[in-house]
Amino acid sequence: MKIKSLKKVNILAGMLLIIMFFAMFSSMLNDSATMDELAHIPAGYSYIIKKDMRLNPEHPPLLKDLAGISILICSKITHKIVHFPENIKAWKEDINGQWDFGGYFLYNSGNDADKIIFFARLPFLILAIILGIYIFKWTKQLYGNKAGLIALFLYSFSPTFLAHSRLVTTDLGASAGFFISTYYLIRWLKNYNKKSYLISAGIVFGLSMLIKFSLALLIPYFIILVFLWSILYFKNSPKYYLSFKYLKNCCKMLGYLLLIGIIGMVLVGCVYQYHTFNYPKLKQKSDTSFILSSFGNRTLANLVIWMSDKPILRSYAHFLLGLFMTLQRAAGGNTEYFLGEISAAGWWYYFPVVYLLKVPLVLHILTILALLYAAWKIKQPFWKKPLLRIWNWMKKDFEEFAMLFFIILYWSISIKSNLNIGLRHVLPVFPFLYVLVSGQITKINLNLKNKNKKLLIIYHLSLITLLFWYAFSSLSVYPHYLAYFNELVGGAKNGYKYAVDSNLDWGQDLKRLTQWVNENNIQKIYVDYFGGGSVKYYLKEKYLPWWGDRNPSEMTESKFLAVSATFLQGGRGLPAPGFDQKTGYYRWLDNYKPVKVIGYSIFVYKIP
Repeated sequence: MKIKSLKKVNILAGMLLIIMFFAMFSSMLNDSATMDELAHIPAGYSYIIKKDMRLNPEHPPLLKDLAGISILICSKITHKIVHFPENIKAWKEDINGQWDFGGYFLYNSGNDADKIIFFARLPFLILAIILGIYIFKWTKQLYGNKAGLIALFLYSFSPTFLAHSRLVTTDLGASAGFFISTYYLIRWLKNYNKKSYLISAGIVFGLSMLIKFSLALLIPYFIILVFLWSILYFKNSPKYYLSFKYLKNCCKMLGYLLLIGIIGMVLVGCVYQYHTFNYPKLKQKSDTSFILSSFGNRTLANLVIWMSDKPILRSYAHFLLGLFMTLQRAAGGNTEYFLGEISAAGWWYYFPVVYLLKVPLVLHILTILALLYAAWKIKQPFWKKPLLRIWNWMKKDFEEFAMLFFIILYWSISIKSNLNIGLRHVLPVFPFLYVLVSGQITKINLNLKNKNKKLLIIYHLSLITLLFWYAFSSLSVYPHYLAYFNELVGGAKNGYKYAVDSNLDWGQDLKRLTQWVNENNIQKIYVDYFGGGSVKYYLKEKYLPWWGDRNPSEMTESKFLAVSATFLQGGRGLPAPGFDQKTGYYRWLDNYKPVKVIGYSIFVYKIP
């Protein structure tokens, strides 16, 4: 019976992942390139065929490599030649000319942009399935089969994951990196004498460092976890903690962790060695020097510049260059629309509000239910011996503690960030949340099973209803997962009023705009487009350029105007305190009603 039951559970898990795969695959077919893909896809292809990472160094290469390898393999299979414009200025002379090169590579080199984008995205669908397998596996190990299926269900129908798991960006990879690395670290901690577990933890850590620079957070996170583990799971008598033996064991564990880090960074160095193999030393040094000219800490900047033309060290110099660029970008912020305001400094409440509005309402309900149950299980007033109870909980459920600690740590850092460009930046907390919520939901089930059968039936029916609601809420926005907003704001149609950019409009609907223009036999249309597509490539002679502060009286060749929601709201919002750039230039469109909204992200007006 147990084997049959396990087979059924695995079959159901497989079915959920198949549904997720086809939802991602079919919904991406008509999506044009999003903003970041314009840089990532051509950069990834250049890494593979040129062994030269002069483009897009602010992100590690691994995910872009997958896209580049996929393009190369699929082009060989289909016998489609991919032209690489190596003689243009953006490649030969510019410093990190990623945007100009990306536009030329995709749209002006005789390449089939849609097929290249399609091929580049395929590996990300597989990565999404791999993350789903780990979510299911770890949840099942901690809380049982039912919890594993619930966690996988929440993941498979998550509109945020469905949106970002089919794009050549770093957000899915960051989520996988944090979650899977933590899984392997804890597996090693529970079996710290096994060398194979230590090596696998080191390899996964290294792969994570090659995905996104935010994964550097794993370093302090892992140090804290190992330190706490050494306190909790060695002999816990007061005398032992004051002994030399305890200090020796602590140093031993931290030494093992250092070895994990060394394994990971050796892997990083090997991969970056390949990516700088054909990068001319003089150009790498001059590029590095220019990019870091505004970096605050000159000691660190000068060290990286010095390393940038030295054998072996130049690979690590390029890694550190990307890390420093990321730190600089995060500190600098980005001009953004949010809740009717425009700011370049960000809002501390940006991520909490966006999370509230873009995550399915059912997940909020289940999270509250899980928190209430956890609070009820405390029973005694929380102020009675709180440290002792936390200690006992950490000792009993260390993995649960590690997940909750990561969520708190990541949220704390995100709230302080000035870079407010989308919910995707807090995506790494989602897998941990799915596991914890599913675990508590299952514990409620077990508690009721032993006490109240009638209440258990009501609970089961309520849970099934909530899960159906969750799936329906997600599937109802198909194929426009990127634009998902929950019922609190009336769904995706009202999302633009609250937040834009990668929350709703990343340029994904340009091909759909082209289809609408052709179907309605529109000969000319003004377009102000935000994204990674090329309006001229798709609309050809029908395209007339427009920009926000252009005088409406200049609209003489066509009565139709299409504006991306990001630009539209950016030109309508009120300046936040301290924001001194021009705004308000699109308020004249408040007098007109859109004749069509393309995929929730492009507003089309007919001006009389």
